[in-house]
Amino acid sequence: MVAKLMRVLFLAIPVSIYFRYTGNELVTFFAACLSIIPLAGLMGEATESLACHTGERLGGLLNATFGNATELLITIFALRAGLFEVVKASIAGSILGNILLVLGLAIMVGGFKNGEQKFDRVHFSNQTSLMFLSIIALVIPAVFFRAEQQHHTLEEFSLIVAIILLALYLAGLRFAMGRPTKDICAVEAEAAHWSVPKGIALLAVSTMLIALESELLVGGIESVTEHLGWSQFFIGIIIIPIIGNAAEHFTAITVALKNRMNLSFEIAVGSSTQIAMLVTPILVLLSFAFGTPMTIMFNYYELVVLALAVLISQFISIDGESNWFEGALLVAAYFIIAIAFFLL
Repeated sequence: MVAKLMRVLFLAIPVSIYFRYTGNELVTFFAACLSIIPLAGLMGEATESLACHTGERLGGLLNATFGNATELLITIFALRAGLFEVVKASIAGSILGNILLVLGLAIMVGGFKNGEQKFDRVHFSNQTSLMFLSIIALVIPAVFFRAEQQHHTLEEFSLIVAIILLALYLAGLRFAMGRPTKDICAVEAEAAHWSVPKGIALLAVSTMLIALESELLVGGIESVTEHLGWSQFFIGIIIIPIIGNAAEHFTAITVALKNRMNLSFEIAVGSSTQIAMLVTPILVLLSFAFGTPMTIMFNYYELVVLALAVLISQFISIDGESNWFEGALLVAAYFIIAIAFFLL
């Protein structure tokens, strides 16, 4: 059923292109959103398939590189358009969505089917500790660089922090690839048996189409804010993260149903860590390359909900066990936050 729906959503690609050239940016925005969902799924399957062929070390690097490629492409186009509020909100929204919504749904549906589930609490405690470090890096500018005359210093600080976070992420990736894992080949049988040329071709095609649809999506943001009254902040923190990570979200829930909570946690929490320590530094570095530096000064609302989300995720993972009620708590927290941002 889901596979059929994914195939139907591919029809949104020509629809988005048609309405872009007829000048209807509002329809273009929603068509682009729908088209990105199956394209992200295709990119994920191609990446996992190649990872199965290349082995553990290179496979881990491929997964790390393309794990959040969809959202990275969307935010790069938003960055080029000068939509810094959308970019920062998208970063915060991705972390929130993965830690609260995705992890919550995975724990909830997995708990309903399998009862109490267990996972590697040491590994995921390390992941949430990395998230805490990232939150510290985001809080410092809000505390120390509030004055207007400090803006130039804040840009320099943002660049330094971006380099530190990126270096730490790469070090962590190197450490993780040196550890044995049983979940490197986490795709369905048909995807796992794709040949290397087919995997590379599909990865290239999906990447190019996602880049095209990302540009169309970003181009329609202004029309959405004008006609529907949605703020750029709401689009960035709720809409873009859900669209960009829809396929990954579905995978996390599916493997939880199969009682593979280690992999489900890896997808949800690991993706959040990747957003904070890989995607964010890359976006900061690219903004300097584009000549329009983006600082890591996040607003008060984003910082508070991020800190609370990371805190609750660490409480959930502290005993190495999960049940459906804990998942329901995470999902409820996400919807409370989402409604607050919509009304903001």
